[in-house]
Amino acid sequence: MDVKNFIWVGIGGMLGAVARYLFGFIIKSISFPYATGLVNLLGALIMGIVMGLAIKGQISPSLRLFLATGICGGFTTFSAFAWENLELLQQQRYGSFLVYTLGTLVLGIIVAAIGYLLAK
Repeated sequence: MDVKNFIWVGIGGMLGAVARYLFGFIIKSISFPYATGLVNLLGALIMGIVMGLAIKGQISPSLRLFLATGICGGFTTFSAFAWENLELLQQQRYGSFLVYTLGTLVLGIIVAAIGYLLAK
């Protein structure tokens, strides 16, 4: 484990979270849930670009961590979810893709409801 990588991810995560917050002000005229959807799509696009550059060796592993794990992770975790699903499709792991995608969506809603009910 390289401590510098933790620092890069932490700084990127902070910048991504701040960018997400500011982006909310910029697109506040778009109603819920479309603003969130737009953020998720933008994060997925950025993740695809970053990972494409990383795979081609055009950015360093540290920069990939800063941009993908840090900034995209702070901006939206949907970007990682989208990338992981793309990898499953590229690997032709269709069963895993369906389980992961549907499981994450359905179980995510269920556990959010459970958390909400527990908090009430």
